[in-house]
Amino acid sequence: MRLAFCLFKFFPFGGLQRDFIDIARACQQRGHSISVFTMSWEGEVPQGFKVSLIPVKGWSNHRRCLNFSRKISEHLTKEQYDLVIGFNKMHGLDVYFAADPCYQARVREEKNFLCRMGNRYRTYKALEKAVFHHSAKTHILLISEWEKAKYLKYYGTADERFHYLPPGISFDRLIIDGGGQLRSNTRSEMGLDDDVFLLLMVASSFRTKGLDRALRALGGLPGSYKNRTKLVVIGDGDPGPFKKMARRLNISGSLFFLGGRSDVARFMNASDLLVHPARSETAGTVLIEAMAAGLPILVTDICGYAFHVEKARAGLLIPSPYDQKIFDRLLLHMLTSPERETWRRNGIDYVKSNDFFSRAEKAADIIETLAARGNQNGGVK
Repeated sequence: MRLAFCLFKFFPFGGLQRDFIDIARACQQRGHSISVFTMSWEGEVPQGFKVSLIPVKGWSNHRRCLNFSRKISEHLTKEQYDLVIGFNKMHGLDVYFAADPCYQARVREEKNFLCRMGNRYRTYKALEKAVFHHSAKTHILLISEWEKAKYLKYYGTADERFHYLPPGISFDRLIIDGGGQLRSNTRSEMGLDDDVFLLLMVASSFRTKGLDRALRALGGLPGSYKNRTKLVVIGDGDPGPFKKMARRLNISGSLFFLGGRSDVARFMNASDLLVHPARSETAGTVLIEAMAAGLPILVTDICGYAFHVEKARAGLLIPSPYDQKIFDRLLLHMLTSPERETWRRNGIDYVKSNDFFSRAEKAADIIETLAARGNQNGGVK
């Protein structure tokens, strides 16, 4: 089959981008041809992928996204693809991988009404409506049941258009450092003593994932713990504002920005706690990866996969509505608690007893089924 994959931007270390690569490769391994349409591509192109860069104009990001959606829709109507799979909301999709939260719900339930007055809101609402409206035909690869309820509320999307996918992690993220040598070597490279508490954040959108919250919590630790605690941040993002914030909190020497990396598991093994105080998170694959590595987790309860942390008893949840003082208190508790070894072991056991490695294969199954159905019926239904 000829499959078209569409996404706004590709860069190597984004969670959505990794899901795209995994799913596209799973389809390719089954003998299907892969064509990719995007506004920009960073990094190597996988062998056998045909990548087309679509030039678009626009002063704002939302205008560029809208123009890309229109161009793609026009192009795909002229081509004969068996299925069009999108990883961002846009027109003309047969299948959408729902990595982003419901935009309508976020704006209407969390933002001031003035946010609904501009072109940005109207643009993103239109792109979301093109995928989820009750009259649309797009099928949705769902990674969060929590978000499904929101789409049903705002768009009345037919239930049969949703296809649930399990959490998915790659085997290369699973490194169990039984002897502690990897942990020791990594900390030695960073110049950290054995008695240092190492916190880890993995995120590309720093504010959305709550880096400012983590800095406040680090700065608010009691003196002896504040001096012994460091924070490593892995992911692509602008560190400038957060470095300034760290200076104001007098914790500049405790903060490490490592950029996007492919060896995240190594730092999970070297750390004592994953902090993920996100403001918004549809799923949170990093939570499953941390459990697989035996890393206890402190996460806001609004994250899609936070329930796995709670079910596994692999850490603690920060309750909603968010309160910085509660986060501060939970952080200190987790750093000092004798339960850290229990949280670590619980996470490893939970991942071993559940299927967290077949998301791409399950997605490829659904894509093949929908494509075959569409070929029989003259279009995906």
